[in-house]
Amino acid sequence: MAASLGRVCGSGLLKASNGALFNQVSTFSTARDWAKGRKTLLACLGVATGGAGALVYALESSVKAEGVELHAPNYAWDFYGHLSSFDHASLRRGWEVYKNVCSSCHSLKYVAFRELIGVTHTEAEVKEMAAEYEIKDGPNDQGEYYMRPGKPSDYVPSPYPNEEAARAANNGAYPPDLTYIVNARHNGENYIFSLLTGYCDPPAGVVLMDGQYYNPYFPGGAIGMAQVIYDEVLDFEDGTPATASQVAKDVVSFLTWASNPEFDTRKRWFIKAVGIFTLLLTVTYYMKRHRWSTIKSRKIVFAPKK
Repeated sequence: MAASLGRVCGSGLLKASNGALFNQVSTFSTARDWAKGRKTLLACLGVATGGAGALVYALESSVKAEGVELHAPNYAWDFYGHLSSFDHASLRRGWEVYKNVCSSCHSLKYVAFRELIGVTHTEAEVKEMAAEYEIKDGPNDQGEYYMRPGKPSDYVPSPYPNEEAARAANNGAYPPDLTYIVNARHNGENYIFSLLTGYCDPPAGVVLMDGQYYNPYFPGGAIGMAQVIYDEVLDFEDGTPATASQVAKDVVSFLTWASNPEFDTRKRWFIKAVGIFTLLLTVTYYMKRHRWSTIKSRKIVFAPKK
């Protein structure tokens, strides 16, 4: 082993001149790492600068939008709350509002008549109501389409055959389908209620085109839909006074149900789940306290062998 160490020392591998070589390698490695780190730093600074610019632009745009748009206040709806359900009398009146006021422009094509059974109408009423509509069906044995009275299994028909016809009848504006309109808008029910009751004269400096109306709750303020909700716009079957706020409240409640038809079912499941879990928690506590306490408190002693 001493001979081997002597050969290594004698070969000059551990001479002082080799230390300079190690220093040069270390210096080269450090310079290369610094160059790489500088590139990474510049890239991070570029990304941070771009992100800050995008944030400033977004904030500036939001401030400009808020200058001409009002945010809908939150109202105390009767279906708010963990155990609250829909007012089904209000839902029935909401269907009346949709049928007599809204259905001339807006569709409800994802709601079938049968879904109204037990919610707003009885089965007999739904059958009679569906028969009032003419539904295009077919083809028959001759390959022709024909019109027939509606059935509870049919969906509420659209007032227009296609989107182009809808735009042509509304100065180029396309009336949206109302089935999921509450879920499709931020703060849905409050926004729609405010929109329906928020029409007013445009402020000074706001110029509207022909066929446009001013509503501060609509983005931009200019809306293509005229005001359709006002006092005594229709007569409710149950004799409820048809004030503008009552009409808007009932149709918004109905549209909230249309967007969430399982709403009451979820509330019933919640009540059942709370009851079942309470029972299971009680049984678990009893088993823990009175059955397992003797086992968990048992002391095991190992007696040494004699």
